[in-house]
Amino acid sequence: MKWRHSLVNQVQSEKAQERTGRLKVFLGYASGVGKSFRMFDEGRRRQERGEDVVVGAIQSKISPEFEILLTKLEIIPLKVVNGVPAMDVPRILESHPEICLVDGLAHDNPPSSDNPSRWQDVQDLLTHGIAVIASVNIQNIDELRESTESITGEHVTQVVPRSFLNAADEIVVVDAPPETCISRTSDRHAESGQSSEVQKLSELRKIALLFAADMVDRQLEAHLQHNGIPSNIGRQERILIYVTPGANAVAMIQSGRRNADRFQGGLTVAYVRQPDLSADDQAVLDRNLALARDAHAQIEILEGEDAVNTILKFARDCGITQIFVRHGTGENWRERLTGTPLDRLIRGANDIDVRVFPH
Repeated sequence: MKWRHSLVNQVQSEKAQERTGRLKVFLGYASGVGKSFRMFDEGRRRQERGEDVVVGAIQSKISPEFEILLTKLEIIPLKVVNGVPAMDVPRILESHPEICLVDGLAHDNPPSSDNPSRWQDVQDLLTHGIAVIASVNIQNIDELRESTESITGEHVTQVVPRSFLNAADEIVVVDAPPETCISRTSDRHAESGQSSEVQKLSELRKIALLFAADMVDRQLEAHLQHNGIPSNIGRQERILIYVTPGANAVAMIQSGRRNADRFQGGLTVAYVRQPDLSADDQAVLDRNLALARDAHAQIEILEGEDAVNTILKFARDCGITQIFVRHGTGENWRERLTGTPLDRLIRGANDIDVRVFPH
């Protein structure tokens, strides 16, 4: 009775979703886009509609417009542990509101807390059936940290894993023009050229939009699979360029950018970290990554003993539809028996297209 087993699983899944709170995230690409204001304003509107809303966490610096908005909402104060503010999860659970507003999703908790990070506190609230509306910047998403750091030059230590955001029911990109962000933070940018700042913010904005598009694509694919619809319907092209140290990737990156633009898809450049690179190989790798940044590609540094398996796992986890790879020259006796890394990559790719570029 296979159909009955599937039906039971579906009913159990739906009941589990009913018991778990829904998560909505307002995503910003920089400070000043207005993600926190949008989040609190939605909380105000929901409260006016009769929903039970509380504020669970507020950032340390609040503008006058926020203060006015917050006077209309119930606030559960942060508790201070060893001088560090943290969300009062036990008190929120005791109150058990319908919706909890959480600003600064990536905030680190004091060392003695039950959870190291605020996003894990949110996970606890969701588990107890409390819906959460939260905010976060792309700089604080762990897997985007390196690509954003290369643009801003600012190192971020407080992060949220992408896997947590993948489970969100809704992601809203707060898409304010870069010029607006600069005007809202004019003091911070007073000493730097505005044109340079606009360029940086535009690059961050593209990363945020691609990230959100990928999230929507994942949710669509999950919905299609849940309803037994072939997952290739409505699938966005996501191109992965696999670069290796010492290999020139100019042609692959240029072609990948053109194809991603043509199909309005995503472009990722990834390599598997290798120890003890020679100076020449490191120089070529650095040039490839600079080209990738210029092409507005997402850069991923992967860890794994087997490069082929690592790339394939990443491709499957991220829903990659095409892999671009360069074909090396020469093979040793072991590869003649077991196959080259390229052979293994093609065999393991299954329904992922592999495009091979000549040496």
